[in-house]
Amino acid sequence: MASRLRLRIVHDQGVIGPGKVALLKAIRDTGSISGAARTMDMAFRRAWFLIETMNKMFHEPLVRTSVGGREGGGAELTPLGVEVVERYYALEEATRSAAAPHLEWLDGKLAQTAPEDTP
Repeated sequence: MASRLRLRIVHDQGVIGPGKVALLKAIRDTGSISGAARTMDMAFRRAWFLIETMNKMFHEPLVRTSVGGREGGGAELTPLGVEVVERYYALEEATRSAAAPHLEWLDGKLAQTAPEDTP
């Protein structure tokens, strides 16, 4: 198995990582928090908490919700939310490209079998 990176952006206001960005993307794709949570096998309450956390991190919300009714409720990314997703994936790709030769070197130095558990 080749080494891989997971990008987490840590700021005084909070953390943005692959899970939160995947949730934003799922909201964009499904148009709802409950739909996004289902696709990620996540509890609605957890998804709602993560959205509230992200909305408070930024000077404006990333997700806008609408109350149900005749047409039903929903959720959508704000323009800032769309840009956060796009820039996260761009940063992730740039990081992956920059790290590739270093990870390849590292992979060449690692043992080819998993270490056995020792008591």
